[in-house]
Amino acid sequence: MRESTDGSSEDLSSAHELRPPSHVSLPYRLAVGSLRLVSPLLTAGDSKLARGMAGRRHAHELLATWGMTVRDRDRPVVWFHAPSVGEGLQARAVIEALRERIPDVQIVYTFFSSSAEELARTMGAEVATYLPWDLQSPSAAVLDAVEPDLLVFTKTEVWPILTAEASALGVPVAIVGASVPPGAGRMRKPVRKWMESTWACLSLGCANTEADSRGLRELGVPDKSVTATGDPGVDSAASRFEAAPEAADWLTPLQDDPRPVVVAGSTWPADEAVLLPALKMVRTEVATLRTIIAPHEPTESRVASLLSELRRDGWRAETLGRVEADGSAEGIDAVVVDRVGVLGHLYAVGAVSYVGGGFRGDGLHSVLEPAAAATPIVFGPQHHNARAAADLVTVGGAKIARDANALAREVQNWLTDEAECDRTGRLSRRYIDVHLGAAGRIAELLDGLIAPLSDFDSNA
Repeated sequence: MRESTDGSSEDLSSAHELRPPSHVSLPYRLAVGSLRLVSPLLTAGDSKLARGMAGRRHAHELLATWGMTVRDRDRPVVWFHAPSVGEGLQARAVIEALRERIPDVQIVYTFFSSSAEELARTMGAEVATYLPWDLQSPSAAVLDAVEPDLLVFTKTEVWPILTAEASALGVPVAIVGASVPPGAGRMRKPVRKWMESTWACLSLGCANTEADSRGLRELGVPDKSVTATGDPGVDSAASRFEAAPEAADWLTPLQDDPRPVVVAGSTWPADEAVLLPALKMVRTEVATLRTIIAPHEPTESRVASLLSELRRDGWRAETLGRVEADGSAEGIDAVVVDRVGVLGHLYAVGAVSYVGGGFRGDGLHSVLEPAAAATPIVFGPQHHNARAAADLVTVGGAKIARDANALAREVQNWLTDEAECDRTGRLSRRYIDVHLGAAGRIAELLDGLIAPLSDFDSNA
């Protein structure tokens, strides 16, 4: 094993010569290489950082081993990368559509955030793991072993060295579900200039909207490679809602004890600081109100803290796990979701949906799941990263609340006016129905980038 000039360890041999990509800056390569060297010191504990560092440590070996021992050379391989859960759901819709077009395609799936670990296990990929370090030796080793016919990034992340290595091998690189919201950090001059040559390597840029298409072109994606296909997340939200279990042990008790329900999804403490006072106000007018709150990170400590806050405010609060174990939600006013993977289905039992993230700087979480459930939607003012949120406000399916009083007012109006609640919910669902089909359109374009296997055989 020897150290490469970018700080990485060449623990797997590469079939092609390792030369630093000329357009990837030396400071970037040194920074990532240095982080990789110290990463073993950051793997202690069960934090997101620790899990991510531990998972990334041997990701390149896992992928390369699959490529050398399991990969079927007579079938095409497409490598999908999605940073976290939301992007992973977009990718899954495209993967499913691509499998319909190419039934024998082999899928390699990587992710960045540890929050996507559980989702990765449901992707149906031949192999799934963390994205290897974006350094030359691990990237080259994986590409040489896996021999993907196509590399696909999702929504935002395009990794410079992996992109450069793939392009050098003649592997087409695409981005799907691409979103470039106003004020995106990658649009700022220093980052945009530094990444311009990386974006220029893309063979295909599938943007969610025409505005996103313009953003991709400004970033440096070749004009001929950019097309607006729509958001595959819409297809994913719709299919997940249609596949909601009818008799799940955690869902049935809530369905059997119907009440006016507000489902709050992907909340952070900043959301809850506004949400809980608002719900307390609504409860004075809607005495039978129940709330279901799904924190974005349902750690044991976060769930316990939220339960304590609710109980101090006079709610009879329990976890979803307790509701499931008891087989009943009778007498329970507030349910705290203590797991991931169920929120999309829980929206179906709600009369009104609150989407978290709008009261913190990182931006709003997905509004597509509650829209698929045909519920009125409300969220905080920081939603500029989510075009669908603005679109839903425009068509009348969602509202923006800037403080607790405004949030209470919107929720109470819907809960006490059934006709208006139904009308708003239909408008939110109509947004979903109008925007279906992006995954299929993207799959068709990706299919066009995969050269027939006979072409590879003849050039071998």
